[in-house]
Amino acid sequence: MLTYVLRRILLALPVLVGVSALSFSLLHFVPGDPVDIMLGDQASAADKTLLRKELGLDRPFTTQMAGFFTGLVQLDLGKSLGSRRPVAEEIAERIPATFELTFVAMIIALSVGIPLGVLAAVFRGTIVERGAMLFGLIGMSTPGFWLGPMLILFFAIKLDWLPVSERGGFEHAILPALTLSLGLAAILTQVTRASMLEVVREDFINVARAKGAGPTRLWFKHALSNAMMPIITIIGLQFGALLTGTVIVETIFDWPGVGTLLFQSIQQRNYPLVQGCVLFIAFTYVAVNLITDLAYAAANPKVRLS
Repeated sequence: MLTYVLRRILLALPVLVGVSALSFSLLHFVPGDPVDIMLGDQASAADKTLLRKELGLDRPFTTQMAGFFTGLVQLDLGKSLGSRRPVAEEIAERIPATFELTFVAMIIALSVGIPLGVLAAVFRGTIVERGAMLFGLIGMSTPGFWLGPMLILFFAIKLDWLPVSERGGFEHAILPALTLSLGLAAILTQVTRASMLEVVREDFINVARAKGAGPTRLWFKHALSNAMMPIITIIGLQFGALLTGTVIVETIFDWPGVGTLLFQSIQQRNYPLVQGCVLFIAFTYVAVNLITDLAYAAANPKVRLS
């Protein structure tokens, strides 16, 4: 297992380096001069020269990239152009809110998707399965930028049950978490159902049934435990997708996370902060995929030997 872990970590390192280089290059090769965009056309030449020197844009591209990677190793992502505070510090303040929203959405999705998928497999060919499949279709077809405002309109404005925006108690996280979790719950429902139906055709299920295993033990202990491989994979991949998908949802609900920070920094042309947010999201996605691989290997010894 240790060898497998080390191998996966070594394979992840080039991906992280590539993502870092790509994000740095994209922001430096976008059309137009970032100094002109930040200061406007009315700024004096002296102000533009000063800002260009402050950002290091007067140096060769290779020198800029070398300095960027040197700072990245030291967790120094530069300073925000707006607040003049370190970028890493501003992002760190927003991380708890983003992870809070993501975890609540994940709990909702798991609580709905997996049981619904199991019920769809158990009651195959009935109205229960058709209802679960309809839920899956609707959930995967509903975009968050539409669902969020609809939830606000119904639960916050018409019924006045839940707050509309900002971070506070648990009630503040319900609407944005529901918006994030619907798609994942729909995917989990379909994946769980398909995996369960495939497992129940295996011989060991017939053996367990012949030995007198009851329905609950048969479906949850024998079938579900052996159907978890694709479910674990989907959970890991979608957890990373939830983190990256919070940009739209956080903006809709004014949730003070990394997604809102990224949106605001793009509006303000705050390039160091944009770059830092993009790197955080990319690194988090790679880290989640790595953890998913390790969880998959822990659950399935065949993966470690392949």
